[in-house]
Amino acid sequence: MPITQGAAANSTNGSAAEILLELVDEDGNTIGTAEKLSAHQAPGRLHRAFSVFLFDERGRLLIQRRALGKYHSPGVWSNTCCGHPYPGESPFAAAARRTYEELGVSPSLLAEAGTVRYNHPDPESGLVEQEFNHLFVGMAQSPVRPDPEEVAETAFVTPDELAVRHDQVPFSAWFMTVLQAARPAIRELTGPAADW
Repeated sequence: MPITQGAAANSTNGSAAEILLELVDEDGNTIGTAEKLSAHQAPGRLHRAFSVFLFDERGRLLIQRRALGKYHSPGVWSNTCCGHPYPGESPFAAAARRTYEELGVSPSLLAEAGTVRYNHPDPESGLVEQEFNHLFVGMAQSPVRPDPEEVAETAFVTPDELAVRHDQVPFSAWFMTVLQAARPAIRELTGPAADW
């Protein structure tokens, strides 16, 4: 995966306090930057983020359980990949980059699926997700090779399997919000038979 200019300036090896995020206004216009950790401390600062939903050829969604060592929402299930573009990096480039870094797979047919703005406190950590989130849907057409520092576990699930899992185990605070917002694009990608 090529390294973008923004990625070079913000090494993935940096701590959460060292990585810069892009702050935005309510319309998604860039208004500055903030350190990642400070942007997530209550009450949170509105910043740019992305969420990726990848599907296999059978229309199953790839979800991940976040690694236990993550500073925010460790050990919970969430969508395929989520994160933050570096300042000056396009959300599309960030989504493709981060999906490869976390899961070892380059998404195919990756397409924009709109945006959603939300404010979700994480009850466990006390951190706040105050995000202007760019949504993407696509396909995972090669084997997944998760980075254990980022991802504890992965699964491909049908809508019914996801519903059962969601009732039984913890998911990220933002998961249902981003899934609902991405559903029209998901249905377009997977077709009506997949029942998303």
